[in-house]
Amino acid sequence: MDPSLPDPASSLSVDSVADSLKSQSLREQGNDRINKENKNKKVKLSLEDLNWDHSFVRELPGDPQSDSIPRQVFHACYTKVLPSAEVENPELVAWSDSVAGLLDLDSHEFERPDFPLKFSGASPLAGAVPYAQCYGGHQFGTWAGQLGDGRAITLGEILNSKSERWELQLKGAGKTPYSRFADGLAVLRSSIREFLCSEAMHFLGIPTTRALCLVTTGKLVTRDMFYDGNPKEEPGAIVCRVAQSFLRFGSFQIHASKGEEDLGIVCSLADYAIRHHFPHIENISKSETLSFSTGDNGQSVVDLTSNKYAAWIVEIAERTASLVARWQGVGFTHGVLNTDNMSILGLTIDYGPFGFLDAFDPSYTPNTTDLPGRRYCFANQPDICSWNITQFASTLMAAHLISDKEASYAVERYGTKFMDEYQAIITQKLGLQKYNKQLVNKLLNNLAVDKVDYTNFFRSLSNIKADPGIPEGELLVPLKAVLLDIGKERKEAWASWVQSYIQELVASGISDEERKASMDLVNPKYVLRNYLCQIAIDAAEIGDFGEVRRLLKVMERPYDEQPGMEKYARLPPAWAYRPGVCMLSCSS
Repeated sequence: MDPSLPDPASSLSVDSVADSLKSQSLREQGNDRINKENKNKKVKLSLEDLNWDHSFVRELPGDPQSDSIPRQVFHACYTKVLPSAEVENPELVAWSDSVAGLLDLDSHEFERPDFPLKFSGASPLAGAVPYAQCYGGHQFGTWAGQLGDGRAITLGEILNSKSERWELQLKGAGKTPYSRFADGLAVLRSSIREFLCSEAMHFLGIPTTRALCLVTTGKLVTRDMFYDGNPKEEPGAIVCRVAQSFLRFGSFQIHASKGEEDLGIVCSLADYAIRHHFPHIENISKSETLSFSTGDNGQSVVDLTSNKYAAWIVEIAERTASLVARWQGVGFTHGVLNTDNMSILGLTIDYGPFGFLDAFDPSYTPNTTDLPGRRYCFANQPDICSWNITQFASTLMAAHLISDKEASYAVERYGTKFMDEYQAIITQKLGLQKYNKQLVNKLLNNLAVDKVDYTNFFRSLSNIKADPGIPEGELLVPLKAVLLDIGKERKEAWASWVQSYIQELVASGISDEERKASMDLVNPKYVLRNYLCQIAIDAAEIGDFGEVRRLLKVMERPYDEQPGMEKYARLPPAWAYRPGVCMLSCSS
């Protein structure tokens, strides 16, 4: 020790050391509290203060032309184009405070008199660099060539206070080079459906694009809803969609379809997607040893650490499988599962003729165009999405990014992930501890035979008691509101199933109260039934937007009882089964 320095032992007492440490601890606690408070403070921005970024147009090749004349676009991922929908006294129909929070947007901004002008595209949004994306796709199993954003115009990307990237897109904002023979516009009817379902799916816990707001344009749009030669004028509208990315399988397919010349764009687009939306894959370490055996003999090995593109498509396949399993769990049918409607982020995207199951019917399709073959019916969704993954994998193979073996493994992982997730979801919906294939198959058969309401049945199921001593004549009492108009033979079939179900409940050992609470967390009371949408649409078309807003609030709490809102859980009335309500065309 340097003799010129005081002896620590003589200059500091034990008490002073303790006091010093205590003060330091209090300071650290205070700093932690301040940091936590700052972190929890909600950033509230005006439209002018939004933090725009434009990585898509900055990092990827664009169309040298910027007109909206319908044409083939070559060697480009996007075309810069301005919104061009005609607008006259636009009105704000509805908005999502939840989505505003994602963007750090002050909810008071919705009250601005110029808000409808900005989100109809009539007035430019400061900082936006609008463009339409180029993509292709398989439609109903057939390659359709260039499709692209025919009526959607992306304004750009917002970086929020958490450094999350959110794209804003106006759907129905006017013509783009990808509009083909269409007008690039949207009607209020379909826009209400998209706005409400985007938010309803989110609050059900299902990955989805979101919707910030919905505005009317004040102009009429001509639509032939059923393609039957009877067009009519409908109110025009624009919905502002929000997602971390609107990239689709078809965004990559279009470039691979043009041959060797554009395969480099597939690679650039894949690198962009991984860099911004899958950064954990960019940083995969070989020490993680993500190697997997494939095939029946287990002799073939795929090493996901040696090829980031292989790891990427496997994650896309698994995200997609998880998404479809959740659709099947809540009885949601997308209606148009073309490859251009498949998100690389595993989001539900493009709400056209969707529908939630009312009467359980595995062959249900909400799409009139799909009626002849029912390619996209409820029961087919898992297989169709597997087919779509195969097409996407083929695109990456064509660009020499993955091997045949890696492509096969991605499709294999899709199947495994789907079954694992679906079985787990059904097991939770039944309030059981383990999957019982025979019990589930018998249940689904019974639901189909008697056309039982899917949502209300599972919600009612939590009322059954785990008591094997319940008299046979009382077994179906908890389900009487959903097992309607069934004869003696069918009552016996249901009683037999309930007895088997009770045996499983008893074996699980969970109390009735605990089980009911857990089941009600996964079996919604409220889903966005098509007839509920139609009631809101009918009112909105005569200028009353109140029902759209009320329906949104109900769908924001789908698992809660919501006293006074029971009418939103009722079975559909007879008129709900007419075309245009329960079923729509792709033009919706």
